[in-house]
Amino acid sequence: MKISVCGKGGSGKSTVVALLANEARLRGYRVLVVDSDESNSGLFRMLGFDYPPVPLMELVGGKNSLKQKMGQPSVLSETQIATAHIPEQYLLQKNGLKLVAIGKILQSLEGCACPMGVLSREFLKKLTLEPNELAIVDMEAGVEHFGRGVETSIDSVLIVVEPPLESVNVGQKIHDLASGIGIKNVWAVMNKVPSEEIANRLKAELEERQIEVVGCIYFDADIFRSSLEGRMPVKGVAVQEIKAVLDRILAKAGLPAPG
Repeated sequence: MKISVCGKGGSGKSTVVALLANEARLRGYRVLVVDSDESNSGLFRMLGFDYPPVPLMELVGGKNSLKQKMGQPSVLSETQIATAHIPEQYLLQKNGLKLVAIGKILQSLEGCACPMGVLSREFLKKLTLEPNELAIVDMEAGVEHFGRGVETSIDSVLIVVEPPLESVNVGQKIHDLASGIGIKNVWAVMNKVPSEEIANRLKAELEERQIEVVGCIYFDADIFRSSLEGRMPVKGVAVQEIKAVLDRILAKAGLPAPG
């Protein structure tokens, strides 16, 4: 299953990706995390790696080469891509987790992120998963990736929503765009919620907009502490709450437990 984690900037997408990936790993799933956010550079630390992987963009000749290929039917020569076939410098592995990164914007005046979006779309389209293997994709903030067609090969979309109304509105847009291209598994997880009262109000607002909620992650100082220190969250309320979120996702997607 390929899960796209989306949301407004600052909603906590990368944290949710790290929490989900670690919990799935502990349950025996093989987990591939795809860093498709060209601006956030800290996901590798949250997953427990000391350095980031070489971006897949370098595998296809860099950004300028990719720009020249964007008009071609495919920017990747392979018809299918399995994680076992990705060269090791582009695929980090540790404690049952794997990480690949599409590419990052590294300097001023570098231009738009369109080449990264094209590569994300092509990579996810051709990515083949083994039984009991999950791909969890940390998408760029907002909705532009839908315009590039990145989600066309995604099975499920998880929208990370925090209490501010703007986050809810972005979540609504993501829900509508995902549903509009035929993705049936579209859910929301509420994140950084300060109280049960706010959780109930936020859930009611989302359900009124026909957005199904699969869980709530309350404000957790341990998560902020681990994020500040650049390490994998391993304790705290959020680590426990993500268990129920993953339970619901797997059940609704009909994915069996690892054999």
